[in-house]
Amino acid sequence: MTTRRLWSLVIGVVLVFTAISVSAQQPVAPAPPQIPYGSPVSLEQAKKVMAGAEAEAMKNKWNVVIVILDSGGQLVMLHRLDGAQFGSIDVARDKAYSAVAFRRPTKVFQDLVGQGGANLRLLGLRGASVLEGGIPLNADGKIIGVSGVTSEQDAQIAKAGADALTK
Repeated sequence: MTTRRLWSLVIGVVLVFTAISVSAQQPVAPAPPQIPYGSPVSLEQAKKVMAGAEAEAMKNKWNVVIVILDSGGQLVMLHRLDGAQFGSIDVARDKAYSAVAFRRPTKVFQDLVGQGGANLRLLGLRGASVLEGGIPLNADGKIIGVSGVTSEQDAQIAKAGADALTK
């Protein structure tokens, strides 16, 4: 009986060390290229972005909240379309803030959390939204965030706003 316990203990220890070594070898996703912070967005630029984002939302009949922050994470413009739930105000702001604070689209965080494992620690990362819809703009670090429909639809609206800035 002691031999059986000894073998059980040895096999258990081997399994534990194998599991530890396998989990320690999981690759960490490389950080995306950093977008440099730019000068604060002007009101005129924010209006162009807002018009593009609003047009996309209206075309699809999506009631959303659109937020534009400057490169310091400060509110430049907020637009709540008719019928948008007021809870989306904070969600859109959080998405935009996350995009400017971490200089990457919030979809990066959403995808990493979706993979599970060690990436779940991102859920505790202060200021990081793990919902797609926050997009850093390529023109001097301006940021747009959208909330109100699905994450993918929010991102579609945000991209339309970003594209409007370059037209």
